[in-house]
Amino acid sequence: MTEKEKMLSGQLYDASDSQLEFERLDTRELLYSFNHSRPSKIPFRTAMLKKLFGKTGEQIYIEPIFNCDYGYNINVGENFFANFNCVILDVMEVNIGDNVMFGPAVQVYTATHPLDPDERRVMLESAKPVTIGNDVWIGGGAIILPGVTIGNGVTIGSGAVVTKDVPDNVFAGGNPCRVIKELKKG
Repeated sequence: MTEKEKMLSGQLYDASDSQLEFERLDTRELLYSFNHSRPSKIPFRTAMLKKLFGKTGEQIYIEPIFNCDYGYNINVGENFFANFNCVILDVMEVNIGDNVMFGPAVQVYTATHPLDPDERRVMLESAKPVTIGNDVWIGGGAIILPGVTIGNGVTIGSGAVVTKDVPDNVFAGGNPCRVIKELKKG
């Protein structure tokens, strides 16, 4: 099994593998072009995101600066918006539904690291997928941790650290994130 196959299956893998290093470098080259494009070049930016991501809807808009690991593990639905300084560490799949908006500095992590320092020292890591449903608003500075699923119709408060799944149609916030109140179903 290659290190990439191990990565995509959630097993411990060597992040310093040459194939993975090449893919991350290739992604960073694309991100450099995206992040340094002129503000008026919206069609160029959209084309770059469609090339970078695994799947997108027609309407996608991300304010630079945006960073990710690979890009191809990110799937977004229709009408996706992310404000400035978004980070998606897409070692494993990140699936985002339709009509999802991220405030500034939202971070989504799939990568996780061993508790054993010997394993960390040799660059072993693993990952868990993240899923975000439809009609979700994630407030600025929120962090979504590996393995989390956020339901449909959810609002995540600014600065939340989402460590566990969030059910449909709720407002959740805090650190760690918890359900604060139920919302009317859309």
